[in-house]
Amino acid sequence: MAHKDGTDELVVRARAGDGDAWARLVERHSALLWSIARSHGLNDADAGDVVQTTWLRLVERIDGLRDPAATGCWLATTARNESLRLVRRKGRDAPLVPAPRRPEPEPGPERIVVDRDRLGRVGTALDTLPHRCRTLLRLFALAPTHAELAAALGIPVGSVAPTRARCLEALRRLVP
Repeated sequence: MAHKDGTDELVVRARAGDGDAWARLVERHSALLWSIARSHGLNDADAGDVVQTTWLRLVERIDGLRDPAATGCWLATTARNESLRLVRRKGRDAPLVPAPRRPEPEPGPERIVVDRDRLGRVGTALDTLPHRCRTLLRLFALAPTHAELAAALGIPVGSVAPTRARCLEALRRLVP
């Protein structure tokens, strides 16, 4: 049985016009949609257009969704497709743009130096990884399920964990 805050229940309630359910869906999935758009190298305005279009597509098609529990995957796939469409339309390559980081409490000076050094090494190592690994590792932090990550990347769900493991191992080898 679906629980009250499950995506499937929220979709059923949103279909019935429940504004709170729509708000919860948007809250639950927007960060992933933004990260997918940004991973295609889109600036804030273009990424915002992709996210907005993705939500519009859900509004247009919500009654036809066969499996409400798979809405997160549907949204991720739609955001990926809209991002690719926009990148093609603008005729540019899709470099990766890291998502902005949230500020954390300031650690001591020694910790800052060590952390910045390690971050620099990890960033340099990430830049040397293949595009697919960079994208997977950056999106992994925001994708709540392997199914949504697979949909965002256009790969089979069964490939997510082994591909992630290979990418992380390659990253570990590059960071001393």
